[in-house]
Amino acid sequence: MTAMDGRIVSVPDGRDALEDVIGRADAARGAQAGYASRTTGEKNALLMAIADAVERNASTIAAANREDMEAARDGGMDEGKLDRLLFDEGRIRAAADGVRHVASLPDPVGSVVRGYRLENGVRLEQIRVPLGVMGMIYEARPNVTVDVVSLCLKSGNAVVLRGGHEASGTNRATLDVIGRALSDQGLDGALVASVDDLGRAGAQAMMRAYGHIDVLVPRGGAGLIRSVVRNSIVPVIETGSGNVHIYVDRSADLSQAIPIILNAKTQRVGVCNAAEKLLVDRAIAADFIPKAARALYDAGVEIRADRESFPLADGCRTGADRLLEATDEDWDTEYLALRMGVRVVSGVDEAIAHINAHSTGHTESIVAQDYRTIEEFTSRIDSAVVMVNASTRFTDGGVFGFGAELGISTQKLHARGPMGLQEMTTTKWIGYGDGQVRQ
Repeated sequence: MTAMDGRIVSVPDGRDALEDVIGRADAARGAQAGYASRTTGEKNALLMAIADAVERNASTIAAANREDMEAARDGGMDEGKLDRLLFDEGRIRAAADGVRHVASLPDPVGSVVRGYRLENGVRLEQIRVPLGVMGMIYEARPNVTVDVVSLCLKSGNAVVLRGGHEASGTNRATLDVIGRALSDQGLDGALVASVDDLGRAGAQAMMRAYGHIDVLVPRGGAGLIRSVVRNSIVPVIETGSGNVHIYVDRSADLSQAIPIILNAKTQRVGVCNAAEKLLVDRAIAADFIPKAARALYDAGVEIRADRESFPLADGCRTGADRLLEATDEDWDTEYLALRMGVRVVSGVDEAIAHINAHSTGHTESIVAQDYRTIEEFTSRIDSAVVMVNASTRFTDGGVFGFGAELGISTQKLHARGPMGLQEMTTTKWIGYGDGQVRQ
């Protein structure tokens, strides 16, 4: 049975998933109430202990990941998702370094956002405080387990995780290591809870746990995100899929354009900041598209071309059967594959209109040298991140200096873009008086 109508969802062994999730979330809240008063030094010591434990147990976690990878391949998972699922020893060590970076960052809790004194002498301060109990529903991304735990603990939050069945073995091994580190530091293991054992019913129950989970963050494909946004009664921070665009203007330095496009498209195809669409100014299309298409073909990329760009891309093929006519559906599709839509536009105004109509609001990039064109693009594009003469792959919490990221928010409340420590907090007001009463 589903949980969308308010009924309790049952799991295969007969337990009531909603009651179970509420119990775990309430235990997390109890643990968080005590943890929130920890000093920055104590929180940093915990993160360093977790980083060391994860790195020390890298071979065990990687072995579990190899089993998940084998099962995923046998199940027909595509290469883009397999790339996200991979958590080998190199990536595990990188995740541990990310935890250490989070430990080195300023603690947002208690920092003053603004403050002033009223005419009656009352002094007001708005300060940052933890959100409380975070809920995270994510797919085949085992690195997220480490990233989210580090951010939640540094910002004074507890977290309830649902990591998806594809990475269940990897997540279980990782959480076992983190749980032991919490215990070794004398902390309540309920601070980091998982509902993976409840299966899909656990995720559905998290969406119903209003008042027990403070905010829910989905991170994965468009289907997962859409399901959580539509069905959750718990407040949601929407992390969006990435229908990401690059626009090459007539003023572009074309020697920069092709390396940017190739990096954005091919460095990692299964991630949300990979470029999916290429828009080219008509003034340079005849010269530039054949060169760009040849580079994309050589990199193994399939092109979905509009009517104007198709013959330009077709003329430089060397037998590769990787050119198709674009359909209306292509312009709204996040491929997460070696595939790219190509369209000719009449200039920056048409490029902006196309992007704002079809983008998911994640990241867009312009390759241009004309200052006014760049200003038009950056001011009128309605996306969380806009890059100028740079790859879209830079949209990442780690690259932005956050150490890790909770996700990349494509909504406008309460955060937008890569979410780090500050985005894991809310605020409260404190008023300091000396006997004032309101007249």
